[in-house]
Amino acid sequence: MIDFAPAVPTTTTGASLGDEIARLSAHIEAATGRLFALIREFDASEEWIEEGFTSCAAWLGWRTHIGPGAARERVRVAKALGELPLMDAALCAGRLSYSVARALTRIATPDNEAVLLETARHTPAADLDRLVSAWQRADRAEALELADEQERHARRKLWLFPQPDGSWRLIADLDPEVGARLDKALEAAEEEQYGIEADPDTPLDARRADAIGRVAEAALGKGLRAGPGPGSGRFQVVLHVSAETPECDTCDTSSHHEPPRIEHGPYVSAETARRLACDASGVVMTHDRDGNVLDVGRKRRTPPPALRRALDHRDRVCRFPGCRNRFCESHHVHHWTRGGETKLSNLLLFCRRHHRRFHEGGWTMELDERGEARFYRPDGSLMPPVPEAPALPDQPAEALAGRHDELGIAIDARTATPDWEGDRLDVDWALFTLR
Repeated sequence: MIDFAPAVPTTTTGASLGDEIARLSAHIEAATGRLFALIREFDASEEWIEEGFTSCAAWLGWRTHIGPGAARERVRVAKALGELPLMDAALCAGRLSYSVARALTRIATPDNEAVLLETARHTPAADLDRLVSAWQRADRAEALELADEQERHARRKLWLFPQPDGSWRLIADLDPEVGARLDKALEAAEEEQYGIEADPDTPLDARRADAIGRVAEAALGKGLRAGPGPGSGRFQVVLHVSAETPECDTCDTSSHHEPPRIEHGPYVSAETARRLACDASGVVMTHDRDGNVLDVGRKRRTPPPALRRALDHRDRVCRFPGCRNRFCESHHVHHWTRGGETKLSNLLLFCRRHHRRFHEGGWTMELDERGEARFYRPDGSLMPPVPEAPALPDQPAEALAGRHDELGIAIDARTATPDWEGDRLDVDWALFTLR
């Protein structure tokens, strides 16, 4: 039995713990830059040939106990950074993450690395991945020339065949418009079945598999709701209020007035009523003491389709810092119960979770004339759009090693070497034993 040393305890809490995580992450990225420089030098020396390996990646996988794919990728990135001095320097200084460097080295050249590096400083890593993918598609299109419409149409195909275990396998190449329609249909069916919030117990591919069954039911006559857009005509809110209640702002379940109530639903606070009405049609019904309807207020509608499309085009995803959820509701910055207008300059996209924060969670926000939003926590402090970059010492790699020494973490040339005796793994025996 291998005796692993216990984790070093820490008494750091709160914001200082987050700062320590950010600093250590930067230390690790800087050390990764130094690691790639060593890999690059080792690859150029061809000492791995003397060790009997067919490639530097094969040696690296053996020597450092990492998988062949990860080893090949590290060698690729290390060699690419040798031709990209600006990115190499940024990684070694802890200002660039390995994840971002790995993505950018697929498209970077000495001519464009400066602009890509500047772009990376202001772009989330997830969006950089999308950028790189699009860049590569464009490169392939220029190199191979896109097939004309007739050739692409001729390549369309779809196979659906049963598997031995009773499941079905689907493989398809679809025309652009057919694929787009199917994607929207799956999005609508998925939202109808699971709601707009992600189900943590059901992965995306499984939800899509369920959604295609719902689309098939609709095609057979069950009827899938029209309009897959997440904010169009999803439901109508009927809000019942007491005539003795002077304003919806004063409604709450602790008041002596009858609190607002959603039709066929529970009593709710004023903020909950506002949130539900933000992205749905709403009707206010006023009642007397005996429950008789005194007035049916005007219907307050969600943004019309053209305005919703403009809002989707501007915001694309939830506007809360760091959130990339595409399934969003429209939020009135100045709510219409307080005189806010349904216009683009007064609307933002929020996923349901963050929408709730700004109604029931005590969060507040401001929106300037350029559409830039500022978010404030319940304690009034500003939530920055991106976290502040951590400060680093002049020699981050040496500082990292010194920190390890202070913590009593001993690292030498054999720390990452596995306790392997050279025997070939018997996969069948291993599966039988482990399972």
